[in-house]
Amino acid sequence: MDIALSGEALIRLAGQHDENFEAIESRFPVSLSVVNGIVRVSGPDSQPVEIVSNLLKELASVAEKGHEIFTADVRSAMDAIAEGHELNLSALYSEIICTTSRGKPIRAKTPGQRNYLRAIRSNDILFATGPAGTGKTYLAVCEAVSMLKAGKINRIVLVRPAVEAGESLGYLPGDLREKVEPYVRPLYDAFFELLSPEKFARYIEKNIIELVPLAYMRGRTLNESFIILDEAQNTTPKQMKMFLTRLGFGSKAVITGDITQIDLPVNTLSGLKTVKEILNGIKGIGFIDLSYADVVRHEVVQKIVLAYERYEERSQNEIKNEKIK
Repeated sequence: MDIALSGEALIRLAGQHDENFEAIESRFPVSLSVVNGIVRVSGPDSQPVEIVSNLLKELASVAEKGHEIFTADVRSAMDAIAEGHELNLSALYSEIICTTSRGKPIRAKTPGQRNYLRAIRSNDILFATGPAGTGKTYLAVCEAVSMLKAGKINRIVLVRPAVEAGESLGYLPGDLREKVEPYVRPLYDAFFELLSPEKFARYIEKNIIELVPLAYMRGRTLNESFIILDEAQNTTPKQMKMFLTRLGFGSKAVITGDITQIDLPVNTLSGLKTVKEILNGIKGIGFIDLSYADVVRHEVVQKIVLAYERYEERSQNEIKNEKIK
């Protein structure tokens, strides 16, 4: 099957040193060749040839519009196909969440991430679970900054449970911000990219962006705010209830976490694991699960996540079999 492109679009499609084509050939039993601006897909079996041809058509439409195509984007598209998602790359590339301080557009990388963003916009409270690298927190921060710039909210509040310190932050040196800073530091990178370190520092000083340990949320009511509770798998059910009842008028809350990485003491129930059973079906509250196919970090991270999922599944099956015996 042949696909014709203009010269510059073909360069964007192939990637630097043809690395995009190499990624496709390493995943599917096909061969890609270029003759006079035409990409030819060939192979011994018709099904993978058809799959790759459809993938290249989607990528070509994006390349023709002037968008750069990176190998990570190609891998994400192939993972989406493997997951059975309908591929619509033009829609992904056309929807810009926000721009960085240097003007770079931020977009969803996978159909799962696009569904996540839509769920944020359509719910007052959204619970997002998934492995590391799926963009749970980063995309929530992007949406929060976008709403702040548009004047839809007045403040962004970042909340994290300080599990390692047992929430006993009073004994740590420094003021509140200095005490909580180590626990929200992973969120800084996103803000530095979106706002620049200088603007971020000014927003912190003016309390436009607020960093709060979960223990300090008790008794507060937050109006016209975008509240992000990160690492929510490390909350207890009581803490989760306390946090959720802080939501005021005109506010939105996104609660993110990875239920496979719980750091709570042994035999302590996670509030994130129980909340769906309690709140499912309430209007304005949504739940979304991101998978390894939505991992957009280094390719090896995706493989690590999948390997751990398989290992845990085998371990659970072994435990079940032992009980049966």
